[in-house]
Formats: sequence, structure tokens, C-alpha cells
Amino acid sequence: MATQGTISKKVTSFRFKPELMESLRKNAAKENRTLNNYVESVLLEHEFNSPNAETRAVMEEAERGEYAGIIDTDHFDDFWNSIIND
Repeated sequence: MATQGTISKKVTSFRFKPELMESLRKNAAKENRTLNNYVESVLLEHEFNSPNAETRAVMEEAERGEYAGIIDTDHFDDFWNSIIND
């Protein structure tokens, strides 16, 4: 019978400000999770779901209002036609 392998984990320590630790503990409790599990999932989410450099550049461009596709939405017909005619 084949057995599944175990997930290897390494014990590590970090130094966090007390306010951050309290916030992490509260958020973990809200989700009924251990602090370790919660922190690990937050780190994994950031590590693997962060936008790449190209996406970040486009997001920053849009935040500055430099996106070339910005149109005047005061007139719905013009707006709608610009969408369906592209």
C-alpha cells in the first residue's frame, strides 16, 4: 500500500512589533485558524499571487490616470459605442 509523503516544514522565528502580532492573532481567531497557519497562508498568498512587474507597471499607470483608454463617461451612448466598436 502506497503512503502519502509528509510535507516538510522548517521551524523559524521572526521578530514582529506587538501591534502586528495582536492583529495577526485576531485575524487568525476570526478565521478559526492557528496563528502559524494564518501567517503561513498570508505569506503564501503574497508570494504566489502578487502581480508580476508588467502588471504592477500597468496598475501604477492606471492609478496615475495615464491609461490611454480613459474615456468620457458623461455620455453613456459614446461610452457604449466605444466598447462595442473596439
